[in-house]
Amino acid sequence: MLKPIHYVSCSPALAACQRLMQKFSLWLCEENVHVVDITPDNLKARMPSHIEAEWLWTFLQRIDAGQALLTHANEIASTPVNEKNALRSWILTVSRLADQFQPNPIAWPATKPVVAETAWSAFKPLMMAFYEKGFRSGLPYLFDGTPVAIGGINYANFVQAFREAHRQNPNPNAHEVCVLCGGLLGQTPEVDHWIAKSAFPLLSVCADNLLPICGECNSTANKGEKDVHSAGSFDDWFHPYFRSANGKFHLDYVLPELTVKCTAIETADQPKVDNLSQLLNLADRWTREFKAEYANQQDILRGRERCRVKKAQTRHTLADVQAYVQQWQADLLPSQPHHEVHQVLCSAMLEPARLAAWHSELASVS
Repeated sequence: MLKPIHYVSCSPALAACQRLMQKFSLWLCEENVHVVDITPDNLKARMPSHIEAEWLWTFLQRIDAGQALLTHANEIASTPVNEKNALRSWILTVSRLADQFQPNPIAWPATKPVVAETAWSAFKPLMMAFYEKGFRSGLPYLFDGTPVAIGGINYANFVQAFREAHRQNPNPNAHEVCVLCGGLLGQTPEVDHWIAKSAFPLLSVCADNLLPICGECNSTANKGEKDVHSAGSFDDWFHPYFRSANGKFHLDYVLPELTVKCTAIETADQPKVDNLSQLLNLADRWTREFKAEYANQQDILRGRERCRVKKAQTRHTLADVQAYVQQWQADLLPSQPHHEVHQVLCSAMLEPARLAAWHSELASVS
């Protein structure tokens, strides 16, 4: 969340799908709904529109792990009433994610609902299939959330819309930046579920929960599927859309160790900053970039010094080294990857002691 994050043009379509998932799953949990009730006609009577009902029925015929998704729906409909009620309560709470970032939120379910493993093993893949199969191939919605039988938005549409909306440089050939770490996004960004879909499959297609990020941020070593709450509390956590970290912290350096640390602008936000840094290993990753660019700039300056020596020109003075760093700092572009880290590095290099050390090092270049 180093960069601003906002909803994109097709977010209403994702929100519409989230409502469909909620309505469908709650209907399956009704006491009087049984296997025989899951029919095209009943879906048309209970879902928001006939288009969505028809898409849903076709969707249920799709095969997942060797069986139709309809089998999962049948298993949920066959669940005992007490377990249906537990699942229903869980669905209602998870559907109100935004409430967690308001004062006095209701308790967030830190674990799966108290239902038999057979029920959860049906509910989880059914909800995740809306992402893995439905979203990938196409949802029954236009960008604005209007139901449509053909030509609805899909995964590729969302990724493209997000990339376009979050470009730091409008030139399509320019580097793209990851909104979380500020590094290079890469050619194939990965759509992250901020709250892991493996634990909260109801949020697998949710405009409040999806954002394309770089592969390093999304790796198991960094964010992966780690929790973004503390035992069900979001108090000490940022959120991409509901509680952005952008502008809430800055980068500092510890020059003797050449390390970067994250410091909250407001003291009350420091636990959130610490959690975000630990979640994504930001301090360590930014420190690596800090050191790598430090070495790169050292090599550039040494190369320039070698050129001067070879041409029998005067060596760099301390003022020359300072001017070089100042020009380097002036040339930094906010649209480039690692801009914030490089700004911190420039500030560190302009400290008198470090400038003197760099100047002294050049004396050994021949």
